[in-house]
Amino acid sequence: MKNVLILLDGSIANGLLNRLILQDTSHSLYDIVYTNDNLISKTYPKNFTFYKFDPSSYTKLEFLMRKTIYNNILVILSTKPDTIAVVDNIVKINPQIYFTVYNYWSIDFNNERIQNFDAIGILGNGLLEQLPNLPVIAQNIGLKEGEIMEISVPFGSSYAHRYVSSIAQKKWKMFALYRNNVLINIKPTLIIKPNDKILIIGKPSVLLQVHALISKSHGHFPMPFGRNIYVYVDMYLQDIHDIINCIEKALFLNNRFKNNSLVVKIVRPSTVSDITIIKDRIKNIKNTIIEFNYDKSSLQNIIYTDKKKHSVGLLIMSQTLLKKKSISSQVINTKVAIFKVGKEKMKNIFKTKIILNKTNEYEQISPIIFDISAQLKLKIELINADPIGDLNRNKIIDHFKNLSDIFNQKISITSNNKNPVKEISNSKNILQIFPLKHDMFKQSVSDLFSTDSDLHCFNFKTTNQILIPIIEDRKSDNRKRRKNDI
Repeated sequence: MKNVLILLDGSIANGLLNRLILQDTSHSLYDIVYTNDNLISKTYPKNFTFYKFDPSSYTKLEFLMRKTIYNNILVILSTKPDTIAVVDNIVKINPQIYFTVYNYWSIDFNNERIQNFDAIGILGNGLLEQLPNLPVIAQNIGLKEGEIMEISVPFGSSYAHRYVSSIAQKKWKMFALYRNNVLINIKPTLIIKPNDKILIIGKPSVLLQVHALISKSHGHFPMPFGRNIYVYVDMYLQDIHDIINCIEKALFLNNRFKNNSLVVKIVRPSTVSDITIIKDRIKNIKNTIIEFNYDKSSLQNIIYTDKKKHSVGLLIMSQTLLKKKSISSQVINTKVAIFKVGKEKMKNIFKTKIILNKTNEYEQISPIIFDISAQLKLKIELINADPIGDLNRNKIIDHFKNLSDIFNQKISITSNNKNPVKEISNSKNILQIFPLKHDMFKQSVSDLFSTDSDLHCFNFKTTNQILIPIIEDRKSDNRKRRKNDI
């Protein structure tokens, strides 16, 4: 059993002793030094021994500490002089011992063996934690530097409605989530919801950055997928005009989004003249990285490696590449947002146009839509393709209206009986944002008869599009297909 020495006095000491008696303390032997009889309750465990004397007396304290080897010592006294005197006595009696001191007076003990319990600092932190949008830090765990933090996910956060595996967790880790005061197991397919409280662990400076990202309503895309924009270029499959179009779009987005760097990955480099054109276009752009790949690695392997290396959050690719089945089949596994390059110039775009589709899919990407539109300074127009009044459609419309108030961004809603896909195809200078789905890369004749507007819009060549990773209800989709086949 361990031996514990507690030197106490004052009201805080009284409260601590009363709570200690209620705990299961059978694993240790406790020696309690006190000066006031009012501190001692009438009933206490058999493993508690009480000594009444002034602990600032060196002789009496030395006699007690010499006869027992203590594993832990806790000092809780009501005055600054007594605290200093007792600490000096303990250090003189045993200079090698580690112990904890209740420090209400911000005394600088200048001793690495003393665990300084800064009462004022802890009280101040506790009160600050009651204010909104401030991090809650575990103060007495680990290194006690703030490497464990609790963060509440506000409405409108781009981390809300995201599944865990889609969130880049570099130098930090999410290890617990509380929803409605119930602990939820963390798994890759878990969707984070507004008002959830998540517990994260990592380097304190990194956790503060994560808190800033999660607690902000908008303005940090391409997070939470990653920090940087990544252009994938294959000079064997793309001509120089297609490549420059991708880079021009990337430079525009690089100026608007809150990314750290722009990475241009050139696979299978060809002519020196074309490489020179590419280098000249980006040579004066800050925080730009250009890399070459000469081996025969698959796109998935290249991006998987670079995703970790460069913290890729937005992958920019041309339609020339995406229409290749060998490439498109690998794209969805990257789990990052994808910018599908269209023919229209980004500087002419003035509106984000959304065809409302499946409720659960558009709830997942809704905060990202507002975030992107805000950074690009675009208006948002929702097309309600079911004006009759489907309950699920009304639900997603109400959801967007609520986010509109949170983000302080106006939205317009168009409801008519027109074909929404045809309406989008006739629209000019718009940006489309919709979920990234497996079926988009599985071209088949049955797609022509699909009622999923996202699949039809994906094939547009003129419109610039951003595809956001989601959790798909694949089982439900498969059941529907089987039912249709029957």
